[in-house]
Amino acid sequence: MPQPQPTRRLWTREELIVAFNLYLTIEYGKIHDQNPEVIQLGKLIDRTPGSISMRLANFASIDPFHKQRGVKGLENGRKQVQPIWNEFINNKEELLFRSEEIIAEKENTSVNDKYKDILNDLKDLKGETVVREVKTRVNQCVFRKIVLANYSNKCAVTGIDIPELLFASHIVPWSANEKYRLEPENGICFSALYDKAFDKGLIGINIDHKIIFSDSFKKKKTANTFKNILLQLKIKKSLKLKNICQEKNF
Repeated sequence: MPQPQPTRRLWTREELIVAFNLYLTIEYGKIHDQNPEVIQLGKLIDRTPGSISMRLANFASIDPFHKQRGVKGLENGRKQVQPIWNEFINNKEELLFRSEEIIAEKENTSVNDKYKDILNDLKDLKGETVVREVKTRVNQCVFRKIVLANYSNKCAVTGIDIPELLFASHIVPWSANEKYRLEPENGICFSALYDKAFDKGLIGINIDHKIIFSDSFKKKKTANTFKNILLQLKIKKSLKLKNICQEKNF
């Protein structure tokens, strides 16, 4: 008699959410089943690396960024991931934080313990205040991972690839517009010098990916620092960066 085929185990919503978290936080070229992060997630949710890789490719098939550059991803199975994508688009803060909660639970810990290094100073806060602050800080940490992945973990200007020196700079400041706080396209990867200059308004970027200088900074153009380090630099090209600059008339 023929052997019965094993029952196919459907993906749960929680599994899809953590797969989406990984999709956002690693480079597209690294979603293959040999990537240690893919393998690790497979172990965490009891899925094969191949199945994880396929789900990541499903998300890529509905990602407007990849569509714009002609990358199709894996379209079979996209119906399963579309609701998670839509949920992210409509409520990034909740879905990102929930994904981190699920991952922590799978690792037999909690979000607070996992991120204790950045949450340690909140111990005196109470109620909704601490809940809100925990969510904000955790989401900012995830946002940094997303932005660095979008720039191949390299500074958009210098190409520096030392993680400790890299920052996820918000094009539209965090406090200026809630809508864009966690928008992946609203982040640019800068090393420490350029992050600080950008944050202080000394430099900006235009849709041609060139650095532009504030009037006060232009007055320093004879200084060696300006001439040798900052002048004539060009931002690494990025469709995501270009799109958001155009949308916000930068």
